[in-house]
Amino acid sequence: MPSKFLPVPDSLVGERLDNGIAKMLGISRTKAQELIAQGAVLQNGVPVGKSDRLHVDAVIEVELIEGPPALEVKAEDVDALKVIFEDEHMIVIDKPAGVVSHPSVGFEGPSVPGVLLSRGIQLATSGAQERQGIVQRLDVGTSGLMVLAKGERAYSVLKQAFRDRSVKKTYHALCQGHPDPAAGTIDTPIARSQKHDYKFTISEEGKNAVTHYTTLELLPAAALLEIGLETGRTHQIRVHFSHFRHPLVGDPLYGADPTLAAKLKLDRQWLHAKKLGFNHPLSGDYVEFESEYPADLQLALSQLREGGLGL
Repeated sequence: MPSKFLPVPDSLVGERLDNGIAKMLGISRTKAQELIAQGAVLQNGVPVGKSDRLHVDAVIEVELIEGPPALEVKAEDVDALKVIFEDEHMIVIDKPAGVVSHPSVGFEGPSVPGVLLSRGIQLATSGAQERQGIVQRLDVGTSGLMVLAKGERAYSVLKQAFRDRSVKKTYHALCQGHPDPAAGTIDTPIARSQKHDYKFTISEEGKNAVTHYTTLELLPAAALLEIGLETGRTHQIRVHFSHFRHPLVGDPLYGADPTLAAKLKLDRQWLHAKKLGFNHPLSGDYVEFESEYPADLQLALSQLREGGLGL
């Protein structure tokens, strides 16, 4: 692979390698760390670690490792995706089910960046094109609020806020059965399943995952929950409640009863990102947004409240 040779500028002497490489190459810090971890970065001919420092008069050699081809962001509008807030730094949307957070291999449907592109909204941040502006993700079958960055400064600040767990993320979910206790915290690590690439599971070798919940309403065969996340692991809510034998209604991947979902006319998990609160990435002012239930979730909830389903 070809290499790039970069003299260390005076302004970056003493900077951490990952930060310095990111600035010199115009890439994300995460990408710089990946290059360092792959042994693709040398300082004066010597391999380095991400927390090493840039030396005065040093030359950095970066082997340009080719990654997988970038996924195309296809412009495709979806009327159900609503813009809740927008300024020059960020945009908050209400994502419908069926729209993926960003283009991914094997998914042919619409994506959030693609919908925004069709409306003339450009997300210009570092990293792969298909992930530009993405600071959080929702499962394709989960509806609700997402925030995206429109520029590099907002991206860095929002990404760090999610890492620091300072973002208030509130979900509403409908689970099967009645959790006991009615309120509590689930603190069990989550890892990718060894049997199925697309599933996750509870594992002592997984990443820390913490879910707080409160029961809002008891219904026939189900309970409406308000859920707060400390962490943001893939499928976290779905995995945690499935593990404790209260899978989300409409989620057969994690053990939900398909008969109940059919009665409620649900073809996805009953899970909605209801509220999102954080400090604005530029002004620092606290902002909070709220989303209403989409029609399919509201219909299922109303049917349970009215009874008559033989439950």
